[in-house]
Amino acid sequence: MRLTRVHVEKPLQVGSEVVLPESAAAHLTRVLRLGIGDACVLFNGDGRDYAGRIAATGKREVRVAIEGVADVARESPLQLVLLQGVARGEKMDLILQKATELGASGFHPLWSQRSEVKLDEARAEKRLAHWRSVVASACEQSGRAQVPDVHVPVSLAATLSSLPAGGLRLILDPEGELSFGTLALDAATPVYLAIGPEGGWSDNDREQLRAAGFLGLRLGPRILRTETAGLAAIAALQAGFGDFR
Repeated sequence: MRLTRVHVEKPLQVGSEVVLPESAAAHLTRVLRLGIGDACVLFNGDGRDYAGRIAATGKREVRVAIEGVADVARESPLQLVLLQGVARGEKMDLILQKATELGASGFHPLWSQRSEVKLDEARAEKRLAHWRSVVASACEQSGRAQVPDVHVPVSLAATLSSLPAGGLRLILDPEGELSFGTLALDAATPVYLAIGPEGGWSDNDREQLRAAGFLGLRLGPRILRTETAGLAAIAALQAGFGDFR
């Protein structure tokens, strides 16, 4: 039987007990109806799963005793980083959730010239916390024990200036100079994949991306929606060079 996996942002150690976050505790005890003695799995993003058993339940807390630890090998050999123009509501959640399941290693939400979503500082902080929760939940479901980082959303220019040097930098373009048939990729080379928002990239955006070393990649002749493009590209990269082979 598959055990429920729970992400906790706390140090985990065999022989210790940990108090679950309120949302995780409610899910285990109220939704799944687990009780004292029932097994679960905890992870905190360090690449390992920790076998646990519910030791105590109460109105204010649920404690889990950690009984074992095991390394988890579910990370892609490719380092796939998604630079994603912020999309509206559920579209952004879908992108983050499915890209995590497909093996993306990090996310840079960004604002570009045609971004349709505008957030003030307070709302941006709440949205970032929500996005990170979406990614953690996707790791729970998919069995990943390393949680991809979701960076603070900033402008395209700020995002590009923050990237480390090197790596293969791609934007999807039906008329791009690269295709999957001719693409050569070493698994040790990080891949930065830039996807525009609902309104697409402006000419100014494209000039910035090109100046930062981004090359056009043809992914068929059709123009894909923002919630489709990155997922399709990640799946294709995994099939050609990653762990879908």
